[in-house]
Amino acid sequence: MLEVAILDVVKGQASAFEDAFKHAQSIISSMDGYISHRLRRCVAVPERYLLTVQWQSLEAHTEGFRESSEYQAWRALLHHFYTPLPTVEHYHAEDVFV
Repeated sequence: MLEVAILDVVKGQASAFEDAFKHAQSIISSMDGYISHRLRRCVAVPERYLLTVQWQSLEAHTEGFRESSEYQAWRALLHHFYTPLPTVEHYHAEDVFV
């Protein structure tokens, strides 16, 4: 399962966000059901990032991570950078067309 979030960071805070994310990624990568993640910066909108996280299952993200104390640490590190809070969507990990 693939989690996808577009993260709009407060203007002028991109560098601080990236520094905080360096620490936060160790939190998410330690969770049960975590497979991998990628953070990409937008070309046209420098304060926008695309975060993708591959999980073994939807529940690994929505229950295992989101309901954990580790998620509270993740939130404390990152959520104050977002304006507005991101919409998170979940996708099948398999390609429809190759």
